[in-house]
Amino acid sequence: MVNPYKVLGVAPTATDEEVKRAYRELAKKYHPDNYNDSPLKSVAEEKMAEVNEAFQQIMSERKIENSSGQSQGYNSYNNSSYSSNTSGKLRDVRAMIQQGRLVDAEEVLDGIPASARDAEWYFLKGSIFYNRGWLEDAMNHFSTACRLNPHNPEYNAAMNRMMWQRQGNFGGGFNTNTNPYRTQQNVGGCSACDMCSGLICADCCCECMGGDLIACC
Repeated sequence: MVNPYKVLGVAPTATDEEVKRAYRELAKKYHPDNYNDSPLKSVAEEKMAEVNEAFQQIMSERKIENSSGQSQGYNSYNNSSYSSNTSGKLRDVRAMIQQGRLVDAEEVLDGIPASARDAEWYFLKGSIFYNRGWLEDAMNHFSTACRLNPHNPEYNAAMNRMMWQRQGNFGGGFNTNTNPYRTQQNVGGCSACDMCSGLICADCCCECMGGDLIACC
C-alpha cells in the first residue's frame, strides 16, 4: 500500500493545515485542465486520482482519531461568527471555495441536512468536485442544480462547460475559465476591423454595379 503522506510529500506529524496546503498545491498542479491536448494527460489524471485518494485517507484517519469526530477545519467553522442559517452557510462556502479551502467547504456542505439542500448546495458541491478533478461527480451535481433552478445563468454556464468537455473539447470552448464557480459571459459581435472589411467589400460590389457606397474610396 502506498504511504499517503509520501504521496502528498508531508510528514505524518504535519498539521491538518500543512496537509491541506500540500494537497491544494498538488491538485492545482495535476488538474486535468493543465494538460489539455498533452501526451501527459493520462499520467496527470492517474496522479490526480492518487493525490485525491491519499488526501481522503489521511483526513479520514484523522477524523477517526479525533475524539469529537470533527476535523480542525470544521471546529474552527463552528467556533466562528458564521451565520447559522443555511443561506449564510452557503455564502461562507462560496468564500471558502474562492480561497481554495475545499476541505472546509465540503465539511460545511455535508453538515447541511438533506432536506435543506437546494440548487445552490448542489452547484457548490459540484464546484468542489470540479476543482478536485472529479469531473463525472461534478457533472452530476451541476445537472441537479440546473434541474432545481433551470433559469440560473451561473448553473447553466457550469453545466454547458461540462457538456462541452464531455464531447472531447478542452480549452477554448464554451467557457475557458478553469473554475466553473467563477463563470464569465461570452461576448460576441463584430470588431471594428470586421466592420471596416465589410464596408470595403460592400463598396466594391456597389462600384461593380455602377454605384458608390463610400464616396472617398
